[in-house]
Amino acid sequence: MLQGGFEVVNRALDMTPPHELWDSSGFSNLASARCAGSEQNELSEWVEQVTKQLIDDLPETPGTGADRGFHANSEMASEDCIPSILGDLRSSKALRSNVIHQHLESNGNSIHWGNEVGPSDSNGLGLLTLLLECAVAISVDNLGEAHRMLLELTQMASPYGPSCAERIVAYFAKAMSSRVINAWLGICSPLVDYKSVHSAFQVFNNVSPFVKFAHFTSNQAILEAFHRCDRVHIIDLDIMQGLQWPALFHILATRIEGPPHVRMTGMGASMELLVETGRQLSNFAKRLGMSFEFHPVTGKFGEIADLPYLVQLRRGETLAVHWLQHSLYDATGPDWKMMRLLEEMAPRVITLVEQDVSHGGSFLDRFVGSLHYYSTLFDSLGACLPCDDPSRHRVEDGLMHREINNILAIGGPGRSGEDKFRSWRSELQGRSGSFMQIPMSANSMAQAQLILNMFPPTQGYSLVQGDGTLRLGWKDTSLYTASAWTSIAHHHR
Repeated sequence: MLQGGFEVVNRALDMTPPHELWDSSGFSNLASARCAGSEQNELSEWVEQVTKQLIDDLPETPGTGADRGFHANSEMASEDCIPSILGDLRSSKALRSNVIHQHLESNGNSIHWGNEVGPSDSNGLGLLTLLLECAVAISVDNLGEAHRMLLELTQMASPYGPSCAERIVAYFAKAMSSRVINAWLGICSPLVDYKSVHSAFQVFNNVSPFVKFAHFTSNQAILEAFHRCDRVHIIDLDIMQGLQWPALFHILATRIEGPPHVRMTGMGASMELLVETGRQLSNFAKRLGMSFEFHPVTGKFGEIADLPYLVQLRRGETLAVHWLQHSLYDATGPDWKMMRLLEEMAPRVITLVEQDVSHGGSFLDRFVGSLHYYSTLFDSLGACLPCDDPSRHRVEDGLMHREINNILAIGGPGRSGEDKFRSWRSELQGRSGSFMQIPMSANSMAQAQLILNMFPPTQGYSLVQGDGTLRLGWKDTSLYTASAWTSIAHHHR
């Protein structure tokens, strides 16, 4: 195994952040992080169970869920049978009573809201059932009925509520309200405040292991691909603040064979933010004594027309492409164009960290899948942070709400209406003539476990290695999957 690989985490923990934008207090304060208690939050299991019961009572349609080694995200029936579903849900009070009764019976007549005091059992179940009914109404363009239910939901649920259930329902109701308005008025997506998003993303990095998991597992794969390479080039498809790269720079600068010349292309929407990120990275590399170039590129990777000029591929450089996928906004443009560019560039390594939530399919598919996914994320935050913690609200409102809104109100990260791949891993694997998977190494698994040990409650997180990937989840629900790939063309050179 590559010498010093595991030190990617160990040395990074000792680094002094070069600027306040790279506040790494999340590491130093993890040992004393507040946990509201030991009782486990079961909201995600509740969402899955109630949704399954609703689906079981509806006309049967082929499922599209995939077993990932965790509990597969629930998928709602196709929209072909929605009119009858809508009638069943709105006309049959017995269905709601049956769902509530069966859930209470199976859980000892109580719902555990983790470490928080939540609404009564029937009120909590009523919120979720009403939200599901509203989603069905939206899916068949019954906007008047959806609007009526949304008014009721916004009066019943608050994003500042004491329970995860109330908060998740509040954010979903807000996103669905945006979709109703969009459908009525034809409004496009709002402008993105990138500074606010990046700030909230850093808070998420400090209070939860998911971002650090993405950064360090990708860094490990890139480090191994750069072994004994003198000149390297990293393309970050959405660099944000560049939080990921100081740790990798530190290891590269202390290699036994000496540091390589590092060139980085950072992509993003704001030239102002890109220039600031490049300045911070350049200053850090200079302090390490490492030769470094930074090239900011405003735009999306899938929309680059003049590739040689914007990305400046050079002979003799080992190329790595990194993408931490999210649903905040469309960071990459059309997926098929992005895939074509990757095939043309033939990188030594592509590091990919995907959210395990589908951006494609029908509205109800996306609704049910994202409800289960974000309920699980809210569970994980609620297990460690009190309901009135400002950091928790910044993550839920500044990141999670924006992602939920993007998936439900707009139709997915492709705000232009471009179709998005359901799974980039499947697409890369399906192009066996162009790409092959690089299994995540034992070092990646070891350092991922080290990161988890620093975020209480450690017993809530699930780390699974299989099929060449690393998957991090909460309570057996997969949330983020890290994988690495190489170009066949590069491999045969």
